[in-house]
Amino acid sequence: MGGCFSKPKPVELKIEVVLPEKERGKEELSASGKGSPRAYQGNGTARHFHTEERLPAPHPYAGTQDCVEAAVCHVKDLENGQMREVELGWGKVLLVKENGEFHALGHKCPHYGAPLVKGVLSRGRVRCPWHGACFNISTGDLEDFPGLDSLHKFQVKIEKEKVYVWASKQALQLQRRTKVMAKCISPSAGHSGSTNVLIVGAGAAGLVCAETLRQEGFSDRIVLCTLDRHLPYDRPKLSKPTCDPGLALPSLGPRASVAKWNSGCLALSQVGCILQSLDAQPEQLALRPKEFFRAYGIEVLTEAQVVTVDVRNKKVVFKDGFKLEYNKLLLAPGSSPKTLSCKGKEVENVFTIRTPEDANRVVRLARGRNAVVVGAGFLGMEVAAYLTEKAHSVSVVELEETPFRRFLGERVGRALMKMFENNRVKFYMQTEVSELRAQEGKLKEVVLKSSKVVRADVCVVGIGAVPATGFLRQSGISLDSRGFIPVNKMMQTNIPGVFAAGDAVTFPLAWRNNRKVNIPHWQMAHAQGRVAAQNMLAQEAEISTVPYLWTAMFGKSLRYAGYGEGFDDVIIQGDLEELKFVAFYTKGDEVIAVASMNYDPIVSKVAEVLASGRAIRKREVETGDMSWLTGKGS
Repeated sequence: MGGCFSKPKPVELKIEVVLPEKERGKEELSASGKGSPRAYQGNGTARHFHTEERLPAPHPYAGTQDCVEAAVCHVKDLENGQMREVELGWGKVLLVKENGEFHALGHKCPHYGAPLVKGVLSRGRVRCPWHGACFNISTGDLEDFPGLDSLHKFQVKIEKEKVYVWASKQALQLQRRTKVMAKCISPSAGHSGSTNVLIVGAGAAGLVCAETLRQEGFSDRIVLCTLDRHLPYDRPKLSKPTCDPGLALPSLGPRASVAKWNSGCLALSQVGCILQSLDAQPEQLALRPKEFFRAYGIEVLTEAQVVTVDVRNKKVVFKDGFKLEYNKLLLAPGSSPKTLSCKGKEVENVFTIRTPEDANRVVRLARGRNAVVVGAGFLGMEVAAYLTEKAHSVSVVELEETPFRRFLGERVGRALMKMFENNRVKFYMQTEVSELRAQEGKLKEVVLKSSKVVRADVCVVGIGAVPATGFLRQSGISLDSRGFIPVNKMMQTNIPGVFAAGDAVTFPLAWRNNRKVNIPHWQMAHAQGRVAAQNMLAQEAEISTVPYLWTAMFGKSLRYAGYGEGFDDVIIQGDLEELKFVAFYTKGDEVIAVASMNYDPIVSKVAEVLASGRAIRKREVETGDMSWLTGKGS
């Protein structure tokens, strides 16, 4: 694999990424029109096909000279339900045996590079051990999130009881496959005031919706608008370490991911360990480079704030007066961070982390100085952990008795709190901020209601968020009492043709008896964006994914699957003090969620059981006997 990163040969990804084409159209898509927001323009037409047409499958390899073939094992070396990494000389492949058939796939998850051989094989798919993404073993296609790309699928043949794998050298090095997508055949010139699909919000839900439409052959105009200055980026990386501890990656310059997208040498998400999180630059966080949006005619309007939605006339109005008509609308505005309402809230150097610029400024101001984090939820604790190596001191202020108490329970919260204290983090629990004091306009002290005064040069506020749906109040689109947008299983709002997804929605959670919930997870936003796109195309898809989230602090990764709100007991197996444990959250007789540290791939195993529709009973986890979860292939 080392050769992949030194002077990569520029290679067009036409074979695996774009449809083969004889001629490119010369029309330029734009969001032209007076006063329109800045746009990244999309160009060209691949060929004129529509939703009902099936896309031709490109030949998997450029030519035999670009391929490698090797015998990788004997047919009896693997039993049904087993997986193994095998070496082909130019790279590794994941070999899978299920129902007597062998399959060969890319061996790393395209999301953050997890080794899939350590994942879970079940029901014709392999689930990533780190973050729960699922891939079909017959096609390599991404079936559940997070992440955007699929796996390469390699040819397998059996001769004289030996298993041979034939693979493209380029695909072996790339370790990711972008699905074939349509291109836009409806240039915006002449009718820039209208679009077929308008997506408000360019987070995971918005981007996945746009990509899914193109993957399904939709070739009309798509406009994606965002308040941000940047193209869609990996928001969790603003506070989380960007890959699991122990994954060694090559040292590359900050622009390597964008520069090498076309040469097929590096997945952006695999640059993360080098970049770290809070001090990463926007281009290092980008989910797709600029060239991607141009190639597939997905127009992105940046710094574009929608202020009015007129559902009767199917029109939105932007803050600068620009108007855009739509046929189908996806609302994915996300949430807005809550701010402090105490005395001195206007002083300088107090932040909520919403953008890369926010994160960069926090790191710069905290170096060698005193940092205070308000809120001991995931965002606050991730920021506190990151700053311990940068700041002179790190303090956390929290209203609850222990961090994560409502989410992970008292015992797990205390174990994590001890880990933080062992890393020089000072906690001020069961109190709130009463005043922010400044010197020459800049933060100097944080005064607590307990009367304690904490020195502070920078303060990060992570006390929750509210749905960013204020612009919908007079629209006729239903909002609940907290401002969330209620949708059905198909992500439809109360208005025909208007869908919603992401942090701002409540939806029926299938495996919790269709209870209406809000789950502001990165993975869930991906899944909802895809379902919304499928139903814009009348495919009658329903949201059914099992929630999955993760965090990493001080080199320890915590994974979580399910929906644990309202849990009444926590069954813990393993050693909390050593931070090697699995915690099962139960309500009555049923397991409703699971969390673990250093216990992979148990969370992915539980997620797969829940996804299959099987209920897990409390008595099954109380004994410590995990045989009901143990299967082959990990």
